[in-house]
Amino acid sequence: MEPLAHTIPRAIAALLRATPMSPGKLEFAWKTVVGPAMDRGTFVRLDGQRLLVDPRTAAWAKEVTRSRHIILNRLQSLLGSDVITELIVRV
Repeated sequence: MEPLAHTIPRAIAALLRATPMSPGKLEFAWKTVVGPAMDRGTFVRLDGQRLLVDPRTAAWAKEVTRSRHIILNRLQSLLGSDVITELIVRV
């Protein structure tokens, strides 16, 4: 038997991967990966396979830049490795 804490993330990832990309799907995935505080401090949009992140402040730019590899890895785990291949922080 598998713990529920392991099953739910895999189920969410499977559901997300099965649906077409949309602004709502991207916003949900972003907030899930970075949490509500960073979500409020940033604006994201997809340009092809590049995720463009516009931080609201220099402090958020620093945080996203510092964590970008972890964030990208988590987004790829959630959405699939071919959906977002690059995360660009725009200052």
